[in-house]
Amino acid sequence: MNVIRANKKLLGMLLGVALCFGMGNAISAQYSIKIAYENNPGEPIDKAVNEWAKLFAQKTGGKGELKLYPSSQLGSKKDVMEQMKLGSAIITIADGGFFADYVPDFGILMGPYLGNDYKDIFKLAKTPWFAEMNDKLAAKGFRILTSNWLYGTRHMVTKKPVKTPEDLKGLKIRVPNNRIQIDAMKTMGATPTPMPLGEVYPALTTGVIDGAENPIPVLYGQKHHEPAKYLILSGHLDNVSQWVTSESYFKKLPADIQKALTESADEAGNFMTNIIQVAEKETIEKMKKEGVTVIEVDRKLFREAAKPTYTHFPEWTPGLYDKVQSYLK
Repeated sequence: MNVIRANKKLLGMLLGVALCFGMGNAISAQYSIKIAYENNPGEPIDKAVNEWAKLFAQKTGGKGELKLYPSSQLGSKKDVMEQMKLGSAIITIADGGFFADYVPDFGILMGPYLGNDYKDIFKLAKTPWFAEMNDKLAAKGFRILTSNWLYGTRHMVTKKPVKTPEDLKGLKIRVPNNRIQIDAMKTMGATPTPMPLGEVYPALTTGVIDGAENPIPVLYGQKHHEPAKYLILSGHLDNVSQWVTSESYFKKLPADIQKALTESADEAGNFMTNIIQVAEKETIEKMKKEGVTVIEVDRKLFREAAKPTYTHFPEWTPGLYDKVQSYLK
């Protein structure tokens, strides 16, 4: 009888553990958020998003979950942001160029050669000016969760060698579909050709475009260097990205989940900044081994050629460029 009682007691304990485990799984899905991005698995941004998902789960004790959708699985950035406006539980990576559709002054963050390096752009994110822009964006339905993700310094791959801005004339270069980056590339001398990231490789192989621009690990991860064998180290943009979600959805989350989401996002941003800098150096060497010619250019020439970009946006607040530069001194 004692053995039977002992076995019943053990069975009860095992059932209790099983129930707790089952409840734990249920709790883990309590706050499930989709996170959409264009980049492919294995790229630095993908590694950092995986780190974010891990940190968020830890900080919420398993109640929070980020479900990853790389490679544009949920559609284009504009499609995803429209879903957000409707209150969907989605996060996506964006930047000032895309936010400019809703708050025009945001576009300057993606201007060519705005600061000396990415640290200047990080500095801007902590200014009263940025806080004001953030509030205006929230009024349009979007909540910025973090602003310290270094997506990378943007360079170009081309099918022909480029050493000066004059060499860009006649070249169709893919850019993201936002006005500031389209204008900057045109001002530097090329023919900007906006298209989704996922369409760039076939466009390069079929000759629809002559080149593309992006951070080096992205160019490599998307295999753009295979049909375009020249890497032009123009460094025309220190691309600091933000992750954004629906303002209405964010407000519905409990305060502790909100805090865990933003804190884990910032921590993953630090992780991203570290790995992207290492990846850039390593990827250049990989490209060289795969037959890519690396061209160092005089960036002063490109900076000077691009500067008129900042006079092409009459919808910006008067004196915006000077105001932003005042924070960088």
